[in-house]
Amino acid sequence: MANKFLINLTSSLDNTDKATVAFVVANAAVASDKETVVFLSIEGVRLSQQGFADSIHEEGFAPLKELMDNFAAAGGKMYVCSPCFKKRKLDEEKLVAGAVVVGGAKLVEFMSDGCPSVSY
Repeated sequence: MANKFLINLTSSLDNTDKATVAFVVANAAVASDKETVVFLSIEGVRLSQQGFADSIHEEGFAPLKELMDNFAAAGGKMYVCSPCFKKRKLDEEKLVAGAVVVGGAKLVEFMSDGCPSVSY
């Protein structure tokens, strides 16, 4: 059984339900002792910026900022798509805890040994 888990998240304010559920699953994975990465791409890269998720709170779930903070505190990582990040002119000095801007090769490296994944 793979000891890694990848979540591909392409949404932020355009679909806050997807963004929230992705981090609920990410927290479950990291709590299950999986080396867990949330790959933020397309609009999802906006979540890498401090303050962006602060007001997102889907009914029935913990606030997104809390989910993200808990994920990072538990050792979860967020890989942020470099081209998507640059296209949106975001600031590397304002990355949230656990986030790092990476190219595609880093994602391929993480997934190279049969890592299961889900997409949101």
